[in-house]
Amino acid sequence: MSSRLPTSTRPAATSTGLLARIGLQALAAVVAGYLAMGLMAGLGLWAAGAADLPGGFAAVLAAVVVMAAGGKVELSGDAGALAGTQAELTAMPLTVTLVGALVTGFCFLFPLRHHAVTGTRELLLRAASTVVLWLAALAGLSALARHDFPITLGGGEREGSSLEDLFGELLDAVNPTVGFRTDLGPTLFYGLLWILGVLLIALLVSRRTPLPPRLVRYQEPVRPAAHAMLLLVLAYVAVGLVIGLVVAATKGHAAETLAVVLLGLPNVAWLALGVGIGGSWEGRVEGPFGLPMPQVLDAVLRQGDTPDLSTIDLGSLAAQDARAWWLLPVAAVLVLAVAFVAAVRSPARIRLWQHAVHLGVAFALTMLVVAPVTLVEARFGLSILGIGDLDSLGGEVVLRPHIWKTAGFALLWGLFFGFLGGLLASRVHRRGEVDAVDAPPPPPSPPPGA
Repeated sequence: MSSRLPTSTRPAATSTGLLARIGLQALAAVVAGYLAMGLMAGLGLWAAGAADLPGGFAAVLAAVVVMAAGGKVELSGDAGALAGTQAELTAMPLTVTLVGALVTGFCFLFPLRHHAVTGTRELLLRAASTVVLWLAALAGLSALARHDFPITLGGGEREGSSLEDLFGELLDAVNPTVGFRTDLGPTLFYGLLWILGVLLIALLVSRRTPLPPRLVRYQEPVRPAAHAMLLLVLAYVAVGLVIGLVVAATKGHAAETLAVVLLGLPNVAWLALGVGIGGSWEGRVEGPFGLPMPQVLDAVLRQGDTPDLSTIDLGSLAAQDARAWWLLPVAAVLVLAVAFVAAVRSPARIRLWQHAVHLGVAFALTMLVVAPVTLVEARFGLSILGIGDLDSLGGEVVLRPHIWKTAGFALLWGLFFGFLGGLLASRVHRRGEVDAVDAPPPPPSPPPGA
């Protein structure tokens, strides 16, 4: 009887060990992702001078990480009984987002690298563990992402001539403040969409991670094109990084440029991708605040072609700086390069029109994801009796993508360059082909009469 007991309990012990191992691996992926985002956000805030904030650096760091993970941070203010503050911020620091997504996705897939096949149950268990731990950590960070800052009003030389005198004597608002809080409900909802999207994209773009048997048939049409789109968006970030470092080294304002690179480089790089293929954005900039980089974008947003919004496209950018036309050939070269890579990594039996469709759909879906996350809406103002804003302390920055127009151009570009990339790849030895030299010799024919 004693010899049978370990045998009967072995499946339960094995199952418990598997659950514990999956839980630890999910925890490692979550910790690594948040540490990577925290490090990138901290460096960016340090370059932006946020280390000098009065007791609020840790809260600001937590807020940036929360926004990078899809969370919603609300701004609030208090300027006394008769004055009010209005503040709003909607933006994602996409450098922090990208680093967190890459690290989390890699750590999620790493334990599966040696598996010949992945079971559906195990994959769902890994995903569920990662999602639960991710949301728990996001909720904890949300509790830290709250702070209030005093607004220092400049003094004047004559009595009663400064804003401080005005607020202090007439409106009882000597110490106006602005603060931020995390809206926990939307933060957890969008954070759930964020982590699910990261895990799904990681599975789509991975070339070697095994899929459950029921999904293997989708591997050939999906993964080469999805991996090509990952290469495309990373290539734009790499080009932007080189340009940003050159600007920081040669044009002055190195700290401000590095802050943009460390916090929001993909915000600019992916806008350049969309504009380069014919897409467009709209927006405006008012007041002392604006977009620190590039200056041509800030210039276009400040001179609207309509009373409300300016249009950001190749024409409007080139009107400010003729070098903007380079966005078109750069897009053509990079899209053709990734189309060629996708075709080379596809089986040889895939036809040219299939290459075109695969890349067209993948590119359109990529822009449907990339374009919306470049949205920027930031407003701040002080009003007296609810009437008007004080221009010296108010400002607005708005940048919205034309999502469907940009995705439509991406579809057309993907169809054209997918066909062209497949045509170029037809001259290259690909998976599924057998050269005549390497082919085994045919079996000998039987002798006559046998």
